[in-house]
Amino acid sequence: MLGVLGDLVEDIVVWADGPLRRGTDSGARVFRRRGGSAANVACFAAGQYPARFLGCVGADAVGDRLVAELTGHGVDVRVSRRGRTGSVVVLIDQDGERTMLPDRGAATLLERVPDAWLTGLTHLHVPAYSFDGEPVGSTAVDALARVRRAGGTTSVDASSTGMLERFGRERFLALLAGLAPTFVFADRSESEFLGLLVDGLPGPERARLAVTTVVTKAGAGPTAVDVPGEPLLVVPVPPVAEVRDLTGAGDAFAAGFLAGFLDTGDLGHAVGLGHRGAARVLASPGASWGGE
Repeated sequence: MLGVLGDLVEDIVVWADGPLRRGTDSGARVFRRRGGSAANVACFAAGQYPARFLGCVGADAVGDRLVAELTGHGVDVRVSRRGRTGSVVVLIDQDGERTMLPDRGAATLLERVPDAWLTGLTHLHVPAYSFDGEPVGSTAVDALARVRRAGGTTSVDASSTGMLERFGRERFLALLAGLAPTFVFADRSESEFLGLLVDGLPGPERARLAVTTVVTKAGAGPTAVDVPGEPLLVVPVPPVAEVRDLTGAGDAFAAGFLAGFLDTGDLGHAVGLGHRGAARVLASPGASWGGE
């Protein structure tokens, strides 16, 4: 089973009709969606591979609704209930790009994961958002280490340059070196910020992750898979008919990639499933597939 540890929050997605007009009204369409990078990965993966979500939500009606929805998608949901369920305002411009205003709430309050939550996991995936805040940061590190000791594989998603800047580049690289995850997922800006892949070539910090495969996404550009000791695998992205909202595309890619890898061990196949999953969310509001 694939485990995903991190945030389950409510996304308030705003599709602006045009540029925001400061000090007055701006036209928009507003959608409420399940959000949280970890919850998105678990949800998107569940139709392809058994998936379990591990996290914390508030003891409130919003938390009840989000847990029920995630369970309804076939995810094995394990949550503690503390505090207030978090929310994220996601502003989407005309090009589909996101500006996010997060209030993670209870998502940061996850304490040590019970052994039963990790039982049966062959892989644990953690978005880097989960390292930003306590006690969830220490909880995530501990859970990754426990899965590795049990013989499982692990992965970390770099999440966002804004989060990485707050956390600290050197601190994050040192954390990755200590965790030695099987995979690190990053988009091009995150990978370049960390010095892992620069101008399409392994960057100056790549050697610090000696046993980790670095998967760098580049939007419509090719995805690069840098396996230690092997030639760079570059996989083109098939054309996408419509791009209206990039929210959740990276999570859908990670879900497809991990489902494919855990099922077959074939990296090329895994990237292809990742591309297919990402393409399905680009025309829908928030982290949802068309028709969801």
